[in-house]
Amino acid sequence: MAFSEKFEDALLLVAEKVDGNQYLTAIKNAFTAYMPFIIVGSFATLFNTLICSTSIGLAALIPAAASLKPAFTAINFATMSFMTIPIVFLIAMNLAKNDNLPPQLAGVAAACAYITVIPQTVTVLVDGVANSAAGLASTTLGAQGLFIGMIIAVIAEKIFARLMKFEAIKIKMPPSVPAAISQSFNTLIPILITLTITAVGGILFYLATGSYLNEWVYSVIQSPLEVIFQSPAGIIGIVIISQIFWFLGIHGGLIISPIRNPLMSAAIAANTAAVAAGSVANQPVTMGFWTFFIVAGGAGMILSLIIAIFLFSKREDHRMIAKLGAIPALCGISEPVVFGLPLVLNPTFAIPFIFNSGIATAIALLATNIGFMPCNTVDAPFGLPIMIGAFIGHGWQGVVVQLIIIVVTTLVWIPFVLMSNKQAQKEAGN
Repeated sequence: MAFSEKFEDALLLVAEKVDGNQYLTAIKNAFTAYMPFIIVGSFATLFNTLICSTSIGLAALIPAAASLKPAFTAINFATMSFMTIPIVFLIAMNLAKNDNLPPQLAGVAAACAYITVIPQTVTVLVDGVANSAAGLASTTLGAQGLFIGMIIAVIAEKIFARLMKFEAIKIKMPPSVPAAISQSFNTLIPILITLTITAVGGILFYLATGSYLNEWVYSVIQSPLEVIFQSPAGIIGIVIISQIFWFLGIHGGLIISPIRNPLMSAAIAANTAAVAAGSVANQPVTMGFWTFFIVAGGAGMILSLIIAIFLFSKREDHRMIAKLGAIPALCGISEPVVFGLPLVLNPTFAIPFIFNSGIATAIALLATNIGFMPCNTVDAPFGLPIMIGAFIGHGWQGVVVQLIIIVVTTLVWIPFVLMSNKQAQKEAGN
């Protein structure tokens, strides 16, 4: 077997394992379900600027509009600064469905389990003197708690699932008792034991290390991953891996989403928090960045391929597919061309299909790092046409960068379109 075939088989096996892994699937589904709330939270930040700012917003003309600022701040807190709790709930709920458990109860149990392992006191200053008060720090509820939250969600749900198999610890109710009440008593002791295990485990970890679990996981695991993900080498490597799966006919975005989406959620939350604190957003790679620069016009820069085909292709079959895929590509949908041309396992177009999104990533990061394009605080929803989404998230600078990316990646596609013309001529000659 040739090396390429072995490599292909290995990647297909990885994709199969990822797709069949209940934990990664639960995480992917949880973040997919929560994505609208993240977008809403980032738009609340935008509204704070457009409506409530007394310098550049509507409040500059109508001062009363500034009084709406607490409302938009509350929306941002509820969706962005509080995201760990609903994510924990959703992960556990998805796992519970797979284990045939009551999903809502499993989700609430996991959320409670997470609360048991984080500090329940905060430091407050009263007349310049530091004191402790009951409360939960925003760092434990927002993006900084995501990784330990995901871990606790899995652990708590699995403990709960295992305990639910023991009939001896369930409180049985007479058949006449309503099903909802009966279920509550059936799960009472398993929930009690689950929360006791997580709470005791959390305090023992604190006594042994001097750090709470969330603090340790963030400093040892999450923070280094965020640094790698935001680095050029890290994000370009992830993009290329995603495109390799696309080349094999597997949705690369779905394969990497269990790792990508938590880090992107943390990035947009950090950006909005920085702006709210009067600082500057400094996390470039967010979901909006991915959607409108890394896969502008579809994964692999399909819109650029369509432009190259319209300009240089002499193949009627390719031109027909390009016409069918043009409108979807304008909205970031690549499947009609990827599977219609096809690009899957097509050696002629393999190089640009795999590497063009990496080139786009490098251009967008360069524009950000030199200070031309700001990091976004608004994640515009997927499906917006070219330029509109980039403008919402990154202003006019985003539109300029997106156009540059499309031009450069179109130039990369052109030689391979010409090569395809020659191949078609040879086939016709034979």
